[in-house]
Amino acid sequence: MHALRIDPDATVTDLNLPTTDAQSAIQEHVGSDSVDHGVYHRRAVLHIHGNGQDLGLPQNLTAWALASAWRGMPLYRLAGPIVVTGRTESGDVTALDDDLVQHAKAVAQTVRDTMSEWRARPPASNEAAVKELLAYAARDVASRQ
Repeated sequence: MHALRIDPDATVTDLNLPTTDAQSAIQEHVGSDSVDHGVYHRRAVLHIHGNGQDLGLPQNLTAWALASAWRGMPLYRLAGPIVVTGRTESGDVTALDDDLVQHAKAVAQTVRDTMSEWRARPPASNEAAVKELLAYAARDVASRQ
């Protein structure tokens, strides 16, 4: 089953999860037996380390920007590696659709580009940075509908 792993450094890796025991593979990729499920798009699930923030795992800007763009508003912090799978209408895990794969990869590239630009031209404030990154992510998602 096709899925993605999004790492805090904005790397996106294609995964081929087993259909019979996908949950164990997801736990391994996330790095925890405690995995939370975030539904920010009706056809996708973000599998998130259940204690990532408490453990001080690095913020995952790519997954946060993607989830926020899908939801249409800024969300809470996401931390650590995150696996993205598809979701059936009944809520079961399934392969991630190609258009959602393209959303994730486009947002990841945008995050890498924006972070690089910010090294040379830092945003005026944290609020300005959030607004800028979310506007870019929303553009990426809307242009690939």
